[in-house]
Amino acid sequence: MNSRVKGKVLVAAGGGVAAMKTPFVIRRLRDAGYEVRALATERALAFTTKTALATAAGSRVATEEAWFAASGNALHLELARWADLLVVAPATASGLARAAAGLAEDLLTATITAGVPKVLWAPAMNPEMWHYPATQENVSRLRGWGHFFVGPEYGALAAVGEGAGVGRMSEPETIVEHVHYLLTPKDLEGLTVIVSAGPTREYFDPVRFISNPSSGKMGYALAEAARDRGARVVLVSGPTNLPAPWGVETINVERANEMYEAITSRFDKADAVVMAAAVADWKPAQTASQKTAKKPGKNVVELLPTPDILAELGRRKERQVLVGFAMETADGRQRARGKLERKNLDFICLNYPTKEGSAFGGNQNEVEMIFPDGSVVETGRISKREVAEAIWDRVRDLIRERNEEGARNAQ
Repeated sequence: MNSRVKGKVLVAAGGGVAAMKTPFVIRRLRDAGYEVRALATERALAFTTKTALATAAGSRVATEEAWFAASGNALHLELARWADLLVVAPATASGLARAAAGLAEDLLTATITAGVPKVLWAPAMNPEMWHYPATQENVSRLRGWGHFFVGPEYGALAAVGEGAGVGRMSEPETIVEHVHYLLTPKDLEGLTVIVSAGPTREYFDPVRFISNPSSGKMGYALAEAARDRGARVVLVSGPTNLPAPWGVETINVERANEMYEAITSRFDKADAVVMAAAVADWKPAQTASQKTAKKPGKNVVELLPTPDILAELGRRKERQVLVGFAMETADGRQRARGKLERKNLDFICLNYPTKEGSAFGGNQNEVEMIFPDGSVVETGRISKREVAEAIWDRVRDLIRERNEEGARNAQ
């Protein structure tokens, strides 16, 4: 669990079957470093329990019963002033209607009208209810008041015989991603950044290729972190098993030539580029149009170098901040410094694929950020998302320094 509290989130379980998943939403938020309190509407307790919610939150659940207790406390005011964000998961058609009407007839709607700073709704209902004109008008009205929505999504529905449709509550992990976005300071707002991710593939024939084990997780973490900090993000991704991040322009490529074209054609409008992709260095000189039959003995293949994307960006660079990655198994710092200088980078992130628990495939990484002045910042082994945040901190600072220098020179 992240020990640094990122914000205070009040999670309200509405009265739908998806309230069974509300404790999981709470647990994921706590794991992500948020302080969480739980609220349960009266109908929600038909699908989950106070014990489940309290255990997930680590504190007593706010309920209608507690609201009307003879303590003299105005619980809805206390909750609204405590929370940075209210997450309603699940949000029912009835709950949306009461909130859009400005009612304060239960603890949830009273907390909303008491002025909780931000509200995120995670609707869950039958597709016909979601698409009903009144529901859509209520959603539109709440959006107009500055409320936010995540989902609903297409998937299997809880009611017997209903099959699948648009009405399923977003998964807890997706809800947490939206919480990150809403509560993260927007210190990259107004910037356009390009991130590359994943491997590339260079084909011998239609079914055989040169590649590497890159999962793309580091690049995707960089894209998501920049999005949450307010940047416009272009993610150029090689083949991965990861879903495209919401709120990010994702360009899927396969070969190094395709990645080169996608990035260089957009470079002039970018403020920063972080090349986290593991681009294949070599490609077959010839690619067969049909599968090559297995032959006895040796099979010699001629290889040609693929485009050096970083070197080309370094040659073109003017105002942009350019960051590369170096994955080395020996003499890491020496080789990384050489790459830093040859390719005109602002800094380079060195990691070691042979170290247990870092780099390829895992959720953690251990990076050394090496700078042209010889300084080195070591992250230690942390999550790839935390590595991404550390990288964007440095990118932000470099952009600010350049902007300040430009302003001084213009005077």
